Amino acid sequence: MAEDRVLRVRRLLDAVRAEGRTALTAPEGKVVADAYAIAVPGEELATDVDEAVAYAARFGGPVVMKIVSPDILHKTDAGGVIVGVEGATDVRAAFRKIIDNARAYAPDARIEGVQVQELLPQGQEVIVGAVTDPTFGKVVAFGLGGVLVEVLKDVTFRLAPVDADEALAMLDSIRSAEILHGVRGAPAVDRWAIAEQIRRVSELVADFPEIAEVDLNPVIATPEGAIAADIRVILAESVPKPRRTYTREEILTSMRRLMQPSSVAVIGASNEQGKIGNSVMRNLVDGGFSGEIHPVNPKADDILGRKAYKSVTDVPGEVDVAVFAIPAKFVASALEEVGHKGIPNAVLIPSGFAETGEQQLQDEIVAIGERYGVRLLGPNIYGYYSTWQDLCATFCTPYDVKGGVALTSQSGGIGMAILGFARTTKTGVSAIVGLGNKSDLDEDDLLTWFGEDPNTQCIAMHLEDLKDGRAFVEAARATVPKKPVVVLKAGRTAAGAKAAGSHTGALAGDDAVYDDILKQAGVIRAPGLNDMLEYARALPVLPAPQGDNVVIITGAGGSGVLLSDAVTDNGLSLMEIPPDLDEAFRKFIPPFGAAGNPVDITGGEPPSTYEATIRLGLEDPRIHSLVLGYWHTIVTPPMVFAELTARVVAEFRKRGIEKPVVASLAGDVEVEEACQYLFERGVVAYPYTTEKPVAVLGAKYRWARAAERLRAEGPPVGRWRETGGIVGGRSMN
Repeated sequence: MAEDRVLRVRRLLDAVRAEGRTALTAPEGKVVADAYAIAVPGEELATDVDEAVAYAARFGGPVVMKIVSPDILHKTDAGGVIVGVEGATDVRAAFRKIIDNARAYAPDARIEGVQVQELLPQGQEVIVGAVTDPTFGKVVAFGLGGVLVEVLKDVTFRLAPVDADEALAMLDSIRSAEILHGVRGAPAVDRWAIAEQIRRVSELVADFPEIAEVDLNPVIATPEGAIAADIRVILAESVPKPRRTYTREEILTSMRRLMQPSSVAVIGASNEQGKIGNSVMRNLVDGGFSGEIHPVNPKADDILGRKAYKSVTDVPGEVDVAVFAIPAKFVASALEEVGHKGIPNAVLIPSGFAETGEQQLQDEIVAIGERYGVRLLGPNIYGYYSTWQDLCATFCTPYDVKGGVALTSQSGGIGMAILGFARTTKTGVSAIVGLGNKSDLDEDDLLTWFGEDPNTQCIAMHLEDLKDGRAFVEAARATVPKKPVVVLKAGRTAAGAKAAGSHTGALAGDDAVYDDILKQAGVIRAPGLNDMLEYARALPVLPAPQGDNVVIITGAGGSGVLLSDAVTDNGLSLMEIPPDLDEAFRKFIPPFGAAGNPVDITGGEPPSTYEATIRLGLEDPRIHSLVLGYWHTIVTPPMVFAELTARVVAEFRKRGIEKPVVASLAGDVEVEEACQYLFERGVVAYPYTTEKPVAVLGAKYRWARAAERLRAEGPPVGRWRETGGIVGGRSMN
């Protein structure tokens, strides 16, 4: 049956192509709809007035009449749609008016006739569609429909094809989801019927790569079903050439030799200070890399006390990585030698390729790499750091603080911002990698490696684009259950501003599609650079929450209000405090304080009040996360608060009770030292802000949901530790 429907649609699309067309007419669209069981109303194509009258009489009620022309895509704009036509006289008048309007709108347009269609009952208008995204390929869309669809832009996207559950989940992903459940006395629509329309459209575009866009707008959703009033199908001008792909095993094999090399050759190594080849050599030597370092320079015999070779082919033994520090024009010939030598990885620092318009030169090195099986990192990069190997293969400043954060960037400037942040905050990193032009190696290769790397607990990536969005999603889905992935996607401009043949196409701007599909992959999207870096630093510190109940304990009512706002803004849930827990908190706070949530202990309380309430919050298994709001007083100085909080949290973790604890500290400059003290001991704390600590907690929750770590009820006290590794004394779960 499936083969039969594919064959029917294939014959139709081939016929449309043979005529040199890219847009299907309405009758052709119905053939496609029928093949894929996409529900559409009854309709007939009338080539003259008498046929229109006969068809309208057959439907036995009001009808919709639409122009049918392969040259008129937007029928409403052409005055080619009249709704609610009933009776022979009105049908005749409508037929003539539609034809006249079409000829006035596009005098040279081919007119095949007028479509006479059953008038659908009133219901909720939604849009179901699909588009070919340049990054992610076939993407299915759902949102509120009708004439305001491009104004409201309340649309969500998923990779196609989707299954029934994914299609149903899309209905709750739009801002106006509640409308579908029925509001102000209106009945709920048939959600499964809408989901089936979504699923079938996604199957259609997955089966036919040449279909660029599909638009069902509007789909009339009622309690009894969902029927597409109009279907528009547009073919692509051409189908993109498939990208070369590598298996997971191939990626891990080459990445292992890149990130854990035993031998590195520096092509363009130099004794002259100020040259990139000298900086790379110095960083490798001074950084303590224990493997072999082979300088390559045809004009030198010795570089930094090490034997230099005229060509990389002269280097004895196996080499894992060749780092290029030569001008772009010499890279291709040197890469040929790397290929002959059998070196699996080339790190291309030089600029002067596609980023400067030299696409042909970049294509040449890519072809060489593919021919010899050499994976290329770059070109146009600052190099890379693999700290656990004491490897600093870059011309930038060295960094050697080992830790669990892997950081990547497409931009050299962003890479240096990453480096400065890491140094200032003492963030331990497992790697910092520049990607540059991404001629070959890209984010999905790095994700695949870092997902398996035992030294990496969190991955943060700055990117401007993705070469292969589907490969990235596949790698992210394999990684997210094990460790968080944070992405800063630069460039929020909408590619949808370009001419599009459907409403779906017009709505599918870069950022809208990226946003939804990154969420679908379980990736945490950071709104800005500092957010990405703070998430990367903080997420490994926090244990995974076991449930949704968040409690705020604060010494200042104003901070409590702001923290409550931040909790809501980050999609978290303030716990409704049950009476027994409310009474327990009240035992520790003054009469003029406030229990409930936030728990306001007031600012003049001694350290014992902070300690008692924090203990209660950690002890009660119904509370899953704590947000602390501290106010600087002489009664409880900042470091006293920091020390007692860290001590209590550590005590409970030793007992196996691990909950995320974040803190906002307001006060004089002493709170900065207190925050650093807390951060180093597993409590994410920030001075002068109520937003940052809660944003980090929200990011941890987004990961926990994506990784399916949350449970409806917390386990018994004393049994809170999940299976997982402990890194640096802190649970990475």
